Amino acid sequence: MLKKWFLTKNIFLAVKPFSALTDSFRAGYKSQHLIRDIIAGLTVGIIAIPLSMALAIASGVPPQHGLYTAIVAGIVIALTGGSRFNISGPTAAFVVILYPVTQQFGLSGLLMATLLSGVILVLMALFRLGRLIEYIPLPVTLGFTCGIGIVIGTLQIKDFFGLTIAEMPAHYIDKVQTLASALPTINWADTAVGVLTLLVLTQWSKLRLPLPGHLPAVIIGTLLSLVLIHFGFNVATIGSAFTYTLSDGTTGNGIPNVLPEFLLPWNIPNAQGEIIHWDFGALQALLPAAFSMAVLGAIESLLCAVVLDNMTSTKHHSNNELLAQGLGNIASPFLGGITATAAIARSAANVKSGAVSPISSVVHALLVLFALLFFAKALSYLPLSSMAALLLVVAWNMANVPQIIQLIRRSGKNEIAVLLTCLILTVIFDMVIAITVGVLLASLLFIRTIAEMTKSIEMAAPEDLNDVLIYRISGPLFFAAADNLFADLHEKTVHTDHEIKHIVLQCDAVTVLDAGGIHALTRFVQNMLPHQQLYLCNMQFQPLRMIVKSNKVKEIEQINFGSDLNDVFNKIRTFEQQI
Repeated sequence: MLKKWFLTKNIFLAVKPFSALTDSFRAGYKSQHLIRDIIAGLTVGIIAIPLSMALAIASGVPPQHGLYTAIVAGIVIALTGGSRFNISGPTAAFVVILYPVTQQFGLSGLLMATLLSGVILVLMALFRLGRLIEYIPLPVTLGFTCGIGIVIGTLQIKDFFGLTIAEMPAHYIDKVQTLASALPTINWADTAVGVLTLLVLTQWSKLRLPLPGHLPAVIIGTLLSLVLIHFGFNVATIGSAFTYTLSDGTTGNGIPNVLPEFLLPWNIPNAQGEIIHWDFGALQALLPAAFSMAVLGAIESLLCAVVLDNMTSTKHHSNNELLAQGLGNIASPFLGGITATAAIARSAANVKSGAVSPISSVVHALLVLFALLFFAKALSYLPLSSMAALLLVVAWNMANVPQIIQLIRRSGKNEIAVLLTCLILTVIFDMVIAITVGVLLASLLFIRTIAEMTKSIEMAAPEDLNDVLIYRISGPLFFAAADNLFADLHEKTVHTDHEIKHIVLQCDAVTVLDAGGIHALTRFVQNMLPHQQLYLCNMQFQPLRMIVKSNKVKEIEQINFGSDLNDVFNKIRTFEQQI
């Protein structure tokens, strides 16, 4: 009982909420730091307002839910997290997971999946899984993020061109076919607005102004749409595409200019006005999506924290960040927010704008709240094609084509195969399958590469010892390498021109010996000729420890050990003299 209590205590001591905030204040937080945080928060908030709405729309829910996510997650995750500079909110990576959930279960299902993902993230934090991100190879990460970028970009074609599509199919190939067949329905007014927004977004940086290009691009696109609407053209906007109903029965178009309402995710009716009965079967159907959200949230938030550490020469607390992401995703659904995680682009903008502490994320969330309360009507004029243009830029950045080209140029066939496998599986199936297969494939290819590094090199024996065969073993003797190596050694020791009585293996370059290596070694001893003796010398600590653990095995007891080659030669000479 006492042991179990200590184990539970150690698990909970592994995570400490508010660590990033505490670190900031311990470093000496002054008034000038607060000013820098306010400026950074306002800058990131300007980026987050249109982007949060666009990501909510892409996820299949009304745009205000993206704003709710930026508000709740931006405050809760920042204050309780382990990274000083992470900006959390809705991100493009989640779109490929959230959209199918929304299509199948509606808003209630999406919020329930978000809640479940938050619980999974908290469990990941409590079991100290924050460091596992280091074991996901770069080709896997690049592959699935590029695949996500391709899917997101494909989903934006409908709104960017104003295509008339009743319902988007679930599978990617069917999506492409549906979009291709809908091309004759292109709306040139929507397309003009989208192209202008995209042009401003991509060219704004050339002006070298401190203001990010997101808001100016959307404003210019909105002005063009108002002009086109004035002359009788049809341009889809947030106000024309979305309606809302408040708890008091008030209805309206666009976005409600009220605070997020407290709601129970499991009591939200679907599109048909029915309450989903969330029994074990329904929750079980949501678990794969919730697990995908948790895994992706963990990967993206910790990758973001690592990138920011490199930019700022700081150190994040990985398990604390996972805990905060979990708490944020547990709190968010009760206020209408969807799944959130750290956004790399917004977090990088936060650092570049001079942020010092998590206070900047709180300021960013307050600016989003201010826009919701006082500019909701203005936000309703935003064109859907402008929102799609925003996400096309996000999708291109996620695809990370320059880094993929660089990796292909400098890497071997194994890395390229892993990258392409993850990319294709992400597009055709989903991210969890892609990561699982990618990590397994990368692991198997890595094991094969390491196994091929294990070699045996024949060494010259002293002139007075003609019946001795000496080999130097280099590389790890583990399950994938040991069988082949000892089988090769057996062939060399049996098929020789003269009789071999003593086999010496110098193991100074053997770094690892596992159970598979021990098994291969015992088989080698079994297959030796009756009069042959085996000697091992220059053993490193780990292999020697494995030998000691196996010292009661009959074959291991037959092995002779020496400190080095000279010691072994002296033992062989003594043995020959005794005969």
